[in-house]
Amino acid sequence: MSRNLKLKLLSILFIIVVALVYLAPSVVGEMAGFWGKILPQDKIHLGLDLQGGMHLVLEVEGQKAVESYVERMKGDLKEDLKRKRIYVPRIERINGDQISLEILGEKEKFDEYIENNYPIFEEISAEGQGKYQKVILGIKKKQADYLKRYAVEQALETIRNRVDQFGVAEPDISPQGSNRILIQLPGIKDPQRALRLIGRTALLEFKLVDEERSLRDALKGKVPEGDMILYQRREEPETGKVSKVPFLLKKKTLMTGEVLKDAQVRFDDFSQPYVALEFDPRGAKMFDRITAKNVKKRLAIILDNNVYSAPVIQERISGGSAQITGAFTLNEARDLAIVLRAGALPAPVKILENRSVGPSLGKDLIDKGLKSIIIGGILVVLFMVTYYKISGAIADLALILNLILIMGTLAGLRATLTLPGIAGIILTIGMAVDANVLVFERIREELRLGKTPKAAIDGGYSKAFMTIMDANITTLIAALVLFQFGTGPVKGFAVTLSIGIVASLFTALFVSRVVFEVLLAKRMLRQVSI
Repeated sequence: MSRNLKLKLLSILFIIVVALVYLAPSVVGEMAGFWGKILPQDKIHLGLDLQGGMHLVLEVEGQKAVESYVERMKGDLKEDLKRKRIYVPRIERINGDQISLEILGEKEKFDEYIENNYPIFEEISAEGQGKYQKVILGIKKKQADYLKRYAVEQALETIRNRVDQFGVAEPDISPQGSNRILIQLPGIKDPQRALRLIGRTALLEFKLVDEERSLRDALKGKVPEGDMILYQRREEPETGKVSKVPFLLKKKTLMTGEVLKDAQVRFDDFSQPYVALEFDPRGAKMFDRITAKNVKKRLAIILDNNVYSAPVIQERISGGSAQITGAFTLNEARDLAIVLRAGALPAPVKILENRSVGPSLGKDLIDKGLKSIIIGGILVVLFMVTYYKISGAIADLALILNLILIMGTLAGLRATLTLPGIAGIILTIGMAVDANVLVFERIREELRLGKTPKAAIDGGYSKAFMTIMDANITTLIAALVLFQFGTGPVKGFAVTLSIGIVASLFTALFVSRVVFEVLLAKRMLRQVSI
């Protein structure tokens, strides 16, 4: 046996061993001892359709992000105009994303200030004359479109962070269109909990309780200007009865969750969970200033317009920390900490599609997929051995190696196997055999011309090479395009098809030829049985 042939054999053996090493954890399960420390432990990940889970399509309400932005700008504008001694007795947000102002004084001074400091706004209308005018400002379309795009990007990142902390393996979270997000969570055990975690806006706010005005009058509809009513949800531990406690709060938000650094679940002296908050340096200074200025007043901690607690500020708090208490279960406290750490969604999300795939259905699909591979494989093996005899057996050996390489590569790349992916593997089996059929037919032609077995094999592989390469490379290009522009199931098909094409080229054009060469070198094949 020549040195060149020995190197070919060693390279094939090396590739087989590597594929088996990566495939072993998926076949055997947990790998104990030295294996877990040195060798890979990643298994083939199953997609949503095979192991069950959740499929969600969310719509980000980008217009709400624009409205929230305009609301914040309204507060800043009011403070800035006051500092510049531009008298504006009334300012309010109208029509969602517009600001209505009543101006007393020179409008030219107001116009100049808006143009220089708030270029995102444009004047829509102006009424009145002299020193009193009513002006309506609207956000520019370019800025509104940017805010909507940013809301989708930020929502995507926030949801991804929440899901990662929730502990879902191999989630698929991707944009769909201009304002939608596709979420697939394989293997999820508690769909409703995941749904609450993903869809929660998680806007954390700190507001003062207005104890100087009458809550009773406010509940009757006489809400003082600059105030609002929010409720705290309370549940009786013994009876489970839920009640709502109203609070009269000042509209002005003193602080938001933007300055939050961390949120962790802790336990009090009675082993009840609460969420401990830690602020960043800017937030610590703000909280220090707020508590110093409002000692003996009640500070409400609000999440998504629900009052969680409203403790009395007993003294100045300069440590940069606070806590959210309530009648939490451990899971509720953990989920609250997750959404606070991941950050608030920039806009509410609406669930357009919510489908769950049960694990039993996924198992049935796996069984059917494996059955189809086995049946298809057996039929191909029998046909090849019957029609091409010993050469067919060599092709069958290459086919088995082809499947090992595909599954080992899937495990090594941590790719996700889906039901369409199984279809891609079945298609690859047919394509791998097709390559061998082309080679064998060319060898037959060479043998009819009276050539020796070695010359016939060399000629057969040489003549079939370009035809096989052309057919497989064009298919590979199509598969790569599907992977680039497809979603979910389409990508699963493209992944296994791409890996299968590369593996089949290797086994059909290289491995089977080396087997022929070894048999000829060992004089075990005096004539080609084909």
